[in-house]
Amino acid sequence: MPTLEAMEAALNALAEPHRRRILELLRNQELPAGRIAERFDVSRPAISQHIRVLHEAGLLTERREGTRRLYRARAEGLATLRDFIDSFGPPSVPVEGDAESQPPGFLRARPELDAADA
Repeated sequence: MPTLEAMEAALNALAEPHRRRILELLRNQELPAGRIAERFDVSRPAISQHIRVLHEAGLLTERREGTRRLYRARAEGLATLRDFIDSFGPPSVPVEGDAESQPPGFLRARPELDAADA
C-alpha cells in the first residue's frame, strides 16, 4: 500500500501548474527534457527542476538512451491519489437525478444545489 508520504509528494508535485502541464504532455509520449522545455516559456533549468520533482514523486519514468534521458508519465504514480479520492465513496455531485435517487451514503458537497431544489 502506498504511503502517506508518497501521496503528499504527488499532491505537492501536482500543485504547480507547469508540472501538471508537463505530466499531460508526457501522458502518451516519451520526450527528452530539451523537447519538453521547448513547449514552455520558462528556462530549461526550471523545467529540469519540475521534471525532477515529478520524477521523485513517482509521476514520471526516466529511461536512458545513450546520453539522453527520456521521460514519460507514470500512471501508477497517481494510484495513491486515486485510492485516497475513492475512499470517500460515490461522487459528491450527482450526474443526473436528485438526491433521493442517489445511493445510501451519497455526499452532496455543494449546498447551493440543495437550495436551488427548494
